[in-house]
Amino acid sequence: MNRMKACRGRTWLISSLAFAGISIVNATAAIAQPLTGTILSVGDGDTLRIKTPDQKTITARLACIDAAELAQKPYGEAARVRLQQLLPVGQTVSLAIADTDRYGRSVAKVYVGNLSINLAMVHEGQAVVYRQYLSACPELREQLLRAEASAKARRLGIWAQPNPTMPWDFRHSGQKSGVPKTSSPQSQPNSLTRPAGDYDCKDFRTQAEAQRVLDTYPGDPFRLDRDGDGIACESLP
Repeated sequence: MNRMKACRGRTWLISSLAFAGISIVNATAAIAQPLTGTILSVGDGDTLRIKTPDQKTITARLACIDAAELAQKPYGEAARVRLQQLLPVGQTVSLAIADTDRYGRSVAKVYVGNLSINLAMVHEGQAVVYRQYLSACPELREQLLRAEASAKARRLGIWAQPNPTMPWDFRHSGQKSGVPKTSSPQSQPNSLTRPAGDYDCKDFRTQAEAQRVLDTYPGDPFRLDRDGDGIACESLP
């Protein structure tokens, strides 16, 4: 059912992009040496884990765009949810890897069929164009800029704010949360009870369990996400 909903959603999105005058780049034309894989998980609005046909797991960051940090509530969580909808677990994707970042992540353009996921996130206001690294996406440059202008004009996603803080500015500011300090995990529904000691990756059986703790405690007090990519304990299954 979720896969069917995701498919219908992508069909609508392709139509929406075309209506806005933003062309869809054909994946086979855009990817000289395509890498295929299936989605394992989505960490945040621009980071995901993919299993390749040879059973290797890679962490990929969407190239040329930047989504709100999870601590930038509610926009970071909204971006992650939308990326999960576009890329449900098990979804087959094609990737064009443009670079490797300092955390060892593959910086990539991700496609489902002919749909550019990078472009889709910007079009919906769930991410902004990362101009500092836009040179990695020459074939998407104009579409990305037009998509961002369209989302901003329609006040979608992060652009619903009158003066949004860009994700890179939020990171550089050293902020740990985008919500008032009176908010705490203990006051949130479905949160975990914080242990007297500490969490470590060896305390979890699966990456999903570790991810739940990371999501529950903003600021990563247990250092489960040491490379800062939004994904906890990446070595776990």
